[in-house]
Amino acid sequence: MKFGVVVFPGSNCDRDVAYVTRDLLNQPTRMVWHEETDISDLDVVVIPGGFSYGDYLRCGAIARFSPVMKATVEHAKQGKLVLGICNGFQVLTEAGLLPGALTRNRALHFICDRVPLKVERTNLPWTQAYQQGEIITLPIAHGEGRYYADADTLAELEDNGQVLFRYEGENPNGSLNNIAGICNKPGNVLGMMPHPERASDPMLGGTDGLHLFKGLLKVAVGAL
Repeated sequence: MKFGVVVFPGSNCDRDVAYVTRDLLNQPTRMVWHEETDISDLDVVVIPGGFSYGDYLRCGAIARFSPVMKATVEHAKQGKLVLGICNGFQVLTEAGLLPGALTRNRALHFICDRVPLKVERTNLPWTQAYQQGEIITLPIAHGEGRYYADADTLAELEDNGQVLFRYEGENPNGSLNNIAGICNKPGNVLGMMPHPERASDPMLGGTDGLHLFKGLLKVAVGAL
């Protein structure tokens, strides 16, 4: 399975993701500069965390207009996999690949912590290596991670089973319905605020995030 990790001016988690996919999982991985338009060689596009374009105007608001995002939208329309982590989640909502928006944290300050999450659904590539209802721990690091959507959109997300990860216990940022990660209706696009790539190497104190990437490898070998 070939991974592509998008690099925007201001990305700072791109190498972290590449370390997981290339070095820990031994999968072909290439860095994709934001001006690229041909990503047809990729199976999975990862939009990493960071501060794309300095987060000017609004998180992800400028990145959505980059050439690579136009290609990523087409990639998603073909049913291929797209993962947005933290700032990447913000970019996906700005680009219209996921509903809702990420707004300022409830306490209006940046949060850097490890939080428990509940895995809500395991019949998608992203979560198939977890157990239904499993509680995992992943790091968060964001100032604008409060998920917001109108009542109709929230109801649709819940009815369709599009909430894949939910904050367990204390809600760190005020996200509606404790939402930490959602997918689109087909399930091939995932956006999440917590960082699975930062919980993939045992040297960092936990590997709960590695299972997300391992789940994707089962797709490559036809396990679905």
